[in-house]
Amino acid sequence: MKPLTDQFGRTHTYLRVSVTDRCNFRCTYCMPKKGMTWMPRANLLSFEEIQRLVAVFAQAGVTRVRLTGGEPLIRRNIDRLVAAVAQTPGIQDVALTTNAQLLAPLAQSLKDAGLRRINVSFDSLRPERFKSMTRGGSLASVLTGIDAARQAGLAPIKINAVLLRDQNDDEIEDLVRFFSQWSDDTELRFIEYMPFQARWHQGVAAADVQKTLRARWTLLPLRESSGSGPGVGAGPARTWRIAETGLVVGFISPLTEHFCASCNRLRLMADGHLRTCLAHEDTPSLRDLLRGGANQDQLDRAVRAMVLGKPEGHRCEADGGTVFQGVMTSVGG
Repeated sequence: MKPLTDQFGRTHTYLRVSVTDRCNFRCTYCMPKKGMTWMPRANLLSFEEIQRLVAVFAQAGVTRVRLTGGEPLIRRNIDRLVAAVAQTPGIQDVALTTNAQLLAPLAQSLKDAGLRRINVSFDSLRPERFKSMTRGGSLASVLTGIDAARQAGLAPIKINAVLLRDQNDDEIEDLVRFFSQWSDDTELRFIEYMPFQARWHQGVAAADVQKTLRARWTLLPLRESSGSGPGVGAGPARTWRIAETGLVVGFISPLTEHFCASCNRLRLMADGHLRTCLAHEDTPSLRDLLRGGANQDQLDRAVRAMVLGKPEGHRCEADGGTVFQGVMTSVGG
């Protein structure tokens, strides 16, 4: 079957699947303090519907799936979905992005179900600041979850830190020192703040983070790898190894260094909408096609039409441009 290609010649092999828009955190840069409208539960894709759609994408050449949210671990029996996705013919890699608050008791069952690795959203090492930025999260619980994932063999573990100007940007060196303890199976990634709906915060450019690190350490550039170990599945991250500690650090800079030209990912939202670009939400619902009785060929044609219409890129800049549409928690990151 023909690969899943858009009008600009980009072939798509990576699918992010949001299993819920709900979250047990309410991070300041992700959700407003109050006023969220959640998707009705009846509108969410069932595990069986997700499995069927993943099979459609796999048949079209998708090989990697990442489960996201909201917080995917609040979806009951998430290990069942992991197993179903991992067993789908053509799917070679299943990963999950989590805040790790609920991870500790689930890590081993997720690994046994076929999960290979995790990304953990982690923005501060200071308990009170962590609680404030997440509006209620427990740093101790998250660290316990990360340790459980490590013990279960869910590696590499990628730590995703979103830096906000004058809020947590004074912890860059602290984060490096802390996670350097596990440099053999951990990668620390600094992600530029992406504004949805409005610019509620001021982010920190990847170049500024690199400047801070270079003042203290030596950064050795790494070639992206599709193998095992830190750097696997790096996607848009530009990675370096800190010579003095061995830790791999990555920089994801969607605003200051657009990587749209090489984008190979698609996002299936929890309600079945296929978001072909992180910045835009204007595609029909695959859920409605499924529930309307569409067969495999009809679903394949619908997906291909949506991907063909994928925009060339977003128009959001570090200072100006158009902010991303929607709310991050409903998009799936």
